Amino acid sequence: MRRFNILSVCGSGTVTSSMVAEKVKEAMEERGIHVKTTEAKPTEALNYARSGNYDLITHTSPLPKGDYGIPVINAVGCLTGMGEDEFFDDVENALLSLNK
Repeated sequence: MRRFNILSVCGSGTVTSSMVAEKVKEAMEERGIHVKTTEAKPTEALNYARSGNYDLITHTSPLPKGDYGIPVINAVGCLTGMGEDEFFDDVENALLSLNK
């Protein structure tokens, strides 16, 4: 299976997005899916998405309106632990649908 590139977005583009990115990497590796992550601020997300280098966006802060052209998944459940399994399921399903 190919390696997927995930953009992890939070308000400052550092602490929370790094935490979510690491959790996503671990959870996807456990499921046999290889991912690489990049952290970013919401204001950078649209340009990153439009670069064509990313397969999916996870975010804990609101994103600016726009057509990202890739799946966008709210990652707040990953932070709070409430809905974390569903979040990882959503990420997995989105990535597997891209691999078809």
